[in-house]
Amino acid sequence: MANTSDEFRLVSPNINHEGKLPRKYTDEGQGAQKKMSPPLEWYNLPQGTKSLSLVVQDIDAPDPNGPIVPWVIWVVINIPPTLKGLPEGFSGKGEELGGDYAHLKEGNNDEKVPGWRGPKMPSHGHRFEFRLFALDDELNLGNKVTKDKLLEAIEGHVLGEAVLIAMS
Repeated sequence: MANTSDEFRLVSPNINHEGKLPRKYTDEGQGAQKKMSPPLEWYNLPQGTKSLSLVVQDIDAPDPNGPIVPWVIWVVINIPPTLKGLPEGFSGKGEELGGDYAHLKEGNNDEKVPGWRGPKMPSHGHRFEFRLFALDDELNLGNKVTKDKLLEAIEGHVLGEAVLIAMS
């Protein structure tokens, strides 16, 4: 059994594992507290990690036309391994924060716009999956980054995955 302290982990100081996603990160937040991405931290990157990519989705989103289809809330690629996390409200501010933050790129969510789009809460009991991929390379996905392009590009390049689940 691997020592959990050495395990590649993804956490949020504001979300306990299997904990609730606070309202301010959803579409129900108030004013400036709306569409704010939660703070994330990661530990124990696999050896050889050259970049990180993040996909956040509501894995219980019902498709009006049928089955449950994950709804993409946030896609972030080319996160430098020198970063130990993303601060609260990071989405849309990479350039502004500068430094290593300026290198990463936010992809399109399922609202077809880049950045974090806090989920609308049609019903409670939804699971929000934060999945962080440690990769052996940087990605070049052009200007329009999507979850599908990301998942295709990382095939064969994933050194590790860390998952955090939050509930509505």
